[in-house]
Amino acid sequence: MNDVDELKKFVVVHARGQRIPRYRELLDRITHDGEGPGSWTGEWSRAAAELAGRGRHLDACRHYAMARFPFADGPARQAAIAEGVTELDHWRFSAGMDIQRLDLPIGDGRVRCWAGGLSAAEPRPLLLIMGGIVTVKEQWAPLLAQIGRLGMAGIVTELPGVGENTLRYDAGSHRMLSQLLDAVADVADVSQTYAMNLSFSGHLALRCALEDPRIRGVVTTGAPISEFFTDLDWHARLPRVTTDTLAHLTWTDPADLAESMRDWALTGDQLAALDIPVCYVASSQDEIIPAGDPALLARHVRDLHLIEHDDVHGSPGHVMETRLWSVLSLFRIRRISNLQSATFGLLWRAAKARRALTASRA
Repeated sequence: MNDVDELKKFVVVHARGQRIPRYRELLDRITHDGEGPGSWTGEWSRAAAELAGRGRHLDACRHYAMARFPFADGPARQAAIAEGVTELDHWRFSAGMDIQRLDLPIGDGRVRCWAGGLSAAEPRPLLLIMGGIVTVKEQWAPLLAQIGRLGMAGIVTELPGVGENTLRYDAGSHRMLSQLLDAVADVADVSQTYAMNLSFSGHLALRCALEDPRIRGVVTTGAPISEFFTDLDWHARLPRVTTDTLAHLTWTDPADLAESMRDWALTGDQLAALDIPVCYVASSQDEIIPAGDPALLARHVRDLHLIEHDDVHGSPGHVMETRLWSVLSLFRIRRISNLQSATFGLLWRAAKARRALTASRA
């Protein structure tokens, strides 16, 4: 059973990222992580069902994504995953969205994705979107509605073990990305693949880019690089929700987790071998990713764009700035300079200015 106070702390960045209004009021109603009224899954699912009943399917989907946070540890959270998928289905059909579902057999498991802009007649560069260890693909799928404006095709999927991905998260998980590219090679220009992979999936993208030249750039936030995996003292201080989730995804006992992940670390030589742009958002007060990890990137990656927010993991107080900077970075690494890129640049600078003004008044 999860520590509810810890869940309330770490869910904030996800609630803000999905623009869930009045999430604080909902969190105040949660007192335990069992079943029924007052429980984590019960209160989030009840709010989701009410929204679904009013035809607000996308909002319902977002609430179900919070109901299964941080991972499916039983029937209630597993049901929330299924309900979230159903509500996204309702939304994409009722809104006429050009978003399709892909069910791909990969390795000894199944990887499910949402996709947009795929075309055999006109294959476009591919944007691969993935969240971290606690993020289901439905949280990012609405981005596919805008993918055509970027002149790209897009796939949104999940880390192994997250949501509907039945694979185990292990040292070879980065190869899943290459297999995804193989699966859509006839309907997208996968030779120009750009990964917008957040948190732990950013580590996956960097490892894959070392082996697969089709990945031409990586945009990530708060990704573990090296020290996270090798510093056992740091591991001992990780939030319980992080340790428990990683143990669940890797099929490992929490007591053995740190030792089992030590060889996942990227070395300075590997980072120096990357010949692609890497864009990274760091948080100076990060409780999960040690400061040594973005510092290692800064010392070794040839083409690095790094920004740092004075915030905790995921920078919940800088959600809009991070989102705008990530899209702006995508334009930059694709070397696109047009009205769209200029607009995102202005919006990002305006968001930074508002943040600085707010901080000065505090």
